[in-house]
Amino acid sequence: MNKNDFTHFDDEGKTKMVDISNRQITDRKATVSGRVYFSKEVHNLISSNGITKGNVIEIARIASIMGAKKTSELIPLCHPISISDCDVDIKLENDGISISATVKTNDRTGVEMEA
Repeated sequence: MNKNDFTHFDDEGKTKMVDISNRQITDRKATVSGRVYFSKEVHNLISSNGITKGNVIEIARIASIMGAKKTSELIPLCHPISISDCDVDIKLENDGISISATVKTNDRTGVEMEA
């Protein structure tokens, strides 16, 4: 791989933000998913709402949405964009939690990082 294969570096290897000013504004959507595994003891605490800090699933959902909204402040070189929707699905399963997030925008760049 050479330095020209990376979008966030110029020809001299200096870090840069990608110029999106000439891109068309289009509807964009990204979906990601993952799993968090934990013990039966933790599963029982979450399923019985026995965590003293509150409902773990709803706290995680709110934190996910907040993270999506603040992505450009948290991850260097991300463009600040207007998010039109952020849907976070969290399901308690036998051995953990499955998480899926879909983020939408109508902008010049995608929402992969926000998702």
